[in-house]
Amino acid sequence: MTVDEQRSEEALRTPSEANPIRVLIVDDHALFRRGLEMVLAQEVDIEVVGEAADGAEAVTMAAEMAPDIVLMDVRMPRRGGIDATSAIKEKVPSAKIVMLTISDEEADLFDAIKAGAMGYLLKEISIDEVAADIRAVYNGQSLISPSMASKLLSEFAAMIKTKDDRPQLPTPRLTDREMEVLRLVAKGLNNRDIAKQLYISENTVKNHIRNILEKLQLHSRMEAVVYAVREKLLEIT
Repeated sequence: MTVDEQRSEEALRTPSEANPIRVLIVDDHALFRRGLEMVLAQEVDIEVVGEAADGAEAVTMAAEMAPDIVLMDVRMPRRGGIDATSAIKEKVPSAKIVMLTISDEEADLFDAIKAGAMGYLLKEISIDEVAADIRAVYNGQSLISPSMASKLLSEFAAMIKTKDDRPQLPTPRLTDREMEVLRLVAKGLNNRDIAKQLYISENTVKNHIRNILEKLQLHSRMEAVVYAVREKLLEIT
């Protein structure tokens, strides 16, 4: 690929009025969906391409529309958000899913991560923050509401303590470079920032992340970080 072709490809990936981030909103409350759509309509680089009232409808619409971002509630009729997340990731692997919910249950957080969600945000956040969060996830960052992040870290500590009492099993070996990439992912850096910091291309970063997930038999960046901390492959301070 030539330099000009690389620049053209990057331009296509950069959100703009001509090339907006395509968002699917999934929530069983019509008023909430409408309010969120009105707020996002003010953003020139974001386009709401559809709304779904439950997980079953979300899976069908995601397969048809291939959105960039799915804002997904957890508790919904017919099919819940976590189950729908797994199904969407199978049908549309490129879709990045953010749970936007009132549920502060730790089990929902961990199940969402395992299903492939890249973010877990509580509806207590300002609705005006959602646009910035959409851009962050689109650019490869994983987001968790602060109150849920503290629970996640507490769970890390509990998992590590429990693991100390169990027989040690061999863990898949990551290369030094893969460990460097994983540490930067854990700090919330996106692919572009990781590439700059390590002086490598974004495609190389993507390849490393793909290799990490394959070796660990995981599905998402966030799940890889959870695994790595649990297995003491890295520490988050």
